Amino acid sequence: MGKRIIQQRRGRGTTTYRAHSFRWKTAVKYRDYDEAEKNSAIKGIVIDLIHCAGHSAPLAKIKLENGEETFIFAPEGIQTESVVEVGLNASIKPGNILPLKSLPEGTDIFNIEIKPGDGGKLVRSGGTSAKVINKTPESITLQLPSKKTKILQPDCRATIGIVSGAGRSEKPFVKAGNVHHLMRSRGKLYPRTSPGAMNAGNHPFGSGRGGPTYGGKASNIAPRNAPPGRKVGLLRPKTTGRGKKRNKEE
Repeated sequence: MGKRIIQQRRGRGTTTYRAHSFRWKTAVKYRDYDEAEKNSAIKGIVIDLIHCAGHSAPLAKIKLENGEETFIFAPEGIQTESVVEVGLNASIKPGNILPLKSLPEGTDIFNIEIKPGDGGKLVRSGGTSAKVINKTPESITLQLPSKKTKILQPDCRATIGIVSGAGRSEKPFVKAGNVHHLMRSRGKLYPRTSPGAMNAGNHPFGSGRGGPTYGGKASNIAPRNAPPGRKVGLLRPKTTGRGKKRNKEE
């Protein structure tokens, strides 16, 4: 019989791995990038702060002066009745949404667009922020929470500040049921069994032979031409560390 490993079972789309997104309050993305934002600014007021199971930070519900309602990740220090601005001429303060070209170097930002108008893709977890470290007329360089740098277009939008919810990981779960409900709300399997503890028929690393960690598999690197579901472990490297060392000796 063939192996039905976790990657293959997840691909079926059953309820075990399906996030209950219909219970989430809303998707968080910026409004359409129109001329009002590109040339001036739109003011709004925070009318509510809400909890959403699908996000690690509280959400701020904003009503704009043109009648639209939108949601953003609540930055640290924001509260109801706070005034926020969206657009090119918005002031530099937490909660305001501006294009990267309008931000001074050293500004903390989050929910950053990769392409202008995509709604925000980067730095969205609670307690995180990126920093503007260099600006040119053609590009903006950011330092991400991972300390890696990324170069983006000047018209990409971002929210000023640090995402709320920084202390969520400091509170212990205490019992397994709390972890179960967290993972269940996000469509993740819990508890997760180590591949090395499985039977040989359930995972390539299973059987208990060949080492305590990866079972009967001699290497945790899948072949380059392996089919989907067989590709478990590390990606196939171009050269191994031993080969690099040999080349240096030569």
